[in-house]
Amino acid sequence: MASGPEQQGSDGQKPQKPLRKGMLEKRRAITSGARTVFGREGYTRASIDAIAAEAGVSTRTIYNHFGDKEGLFRAVLLESAESVTAATEALFERHLRKVRDIEEDLLDLARDWVGQSAAHPAHFSVVRQIIPEGGRLPSDVLEEWQRVGPRASQEALARWMLELGRQGKIAVDESNARKAARHFALMVGGGVTAESYFGALPLEEAEVEEIVRDGVEIFLRLYGTQGS
Repeated sequence: MASGPEQQGSDGQKPQKPLRKGMLEKRRAITSGARTVFGREGYTRASIDAIAAEAGVSTRTIYNHFGDKEGLFRAVLLESAESVTAATEALFERHLRKVRDIEEDLLDLARDWVGQSAAHPAHFSVVRQIIPEGGRLPSDVLEEWQRVGPRASQEALARWMLELGRQGKIAVDESNARKAARHFALMVGGGVTAESYFGALPLEEAEVEEIVRDGVEIFLRLYGTQGS
């Protein structure tokens, strides 16, 4: 006998239905609202009630989608980190795919890279909360964030540094590509991050430019070739 639309699978369970459009929209509203509340209140102080109010949904809807606050925080942080990592990798591709003047191209990359905090303010508001709350956050969530966020970006930059080394643009090979990427990130992004606290304290454009130029200059002193 033929089965109807509710036919069960071989394991006796009904096949899982894809999320409907309305459910997807609610999920996006929840993650957006949670990102705002986590960024403002931090993980410990943020409440499901506050997130529900921000998202315009019921608390039950949040529990149905994410289980609990930890599950929601995990989803918000990791999805946001993956998005920012993809945007960062696109910056590397755009600025380093075809380098003509190593100093100018690195400067252009650095300017765009340090602008990521302004381009993704909600994400970096959450990241700022990680610093004081690190000891109270789920350790596996922090580890996964490191993997899909900062480490993934660092690995992508290391690959580009190695490629620039192969082209003779900088003195980098497989033995020091990761170190070069780490130094570039610290000298450029780290300088602006330290001064602005992940964008929480706005810097004047001239201050950012000075940090960026100093960082690129020092980097090229370490890794530049005779031509650069």
